Amino acid sequence: MGIAMQSGKTTGVRRGFERIGGAALFALRALGAILRPSVDTFETFRQLYKFGWRSLPLVATAGFAVGAVISMHTRSTLERFGAEETIPEAIGLALMREIGPLVTGLLFCGRVGAGIGAELGAMRTSEQIDALESLAVDSFRYLAVTRIAACIVALPVLTIIMNFCGILGGYLAETLISGMSLATYVTRAFSVVEFVDYIPATLKTAIFGFLIGSIACYLGYNAKGGTEGVGTASTQSVVFSSIVVILANVLLVKSIFFVFPEAR
Repeated sequence: MGIAMQSGKTTGVRRGFERIGGAALFALRALGAILRPSVDTFETFRQLYKFGWRSLPLVATAGFAVGAVISMHTRSTLERFGAEETIPEAIGLALMREIGPLVTGLLFCGRVGAGIGAELGAMRTSEQIDALESLAVDSFRYLAVTRIAACIVALPVLTIIMNFCGILGGYLAETLISGMSLATYVTRAFSVVEFVDYIPATLKTAIFGFLIGSIACYLGYNAKGGTEGVGTASTQSVVFSSIVVILANVLLVKSIFFVFPEAR
């Protein structure tokens, strides 16, 4: 019995590494297709509308709430030291550097990642992908590459909107408490934010989009087991892409500090 349990664990670990390797090869294949000018433009824009425009209300609402909460919590801390006037600077730096990109990435995992996994999983289990291939359509380029490309473009734009709404939410919370004017708030919020704080942090979300799109497309594209497999692909898309985004964020922050020492 002990040998059987050990064999089962070994098989599970092997399958895990096989899936990681398969996802990595899938992502590299997609990256190669994106870098070549052969992506279906119309389908890419259609997916960009679904992923970007339809995610806008969620991202804007979350950004507004995050900015307001940061303002209130920061005030309760800084008031102890008589430094509440620096709240706009704290909100600006926190949103631009880290909170905005990471929160947007995780929201994107939940909304878009789950949708891609479920949609492609349903197409796989209902043999729609096989039908496309029987018509000589490259299903990988048409279904996976277009969605991954749309994720790469959509996420940085959504991050900019998240940052803007976060600063707006922080302003409304601050003006209700202290009566600070909009001009004063904006001037202070951006007085300490430089391009090195904003540009690398925003561009790294394109990598988040590539990772989210690749993982969700891989899991949906290879779904098995009927309706249960569709649910599994959707759930795993959210879980695995969220984990990968968090881990990638740690590496990217360290890389940004290495490439741009002034961002420390």
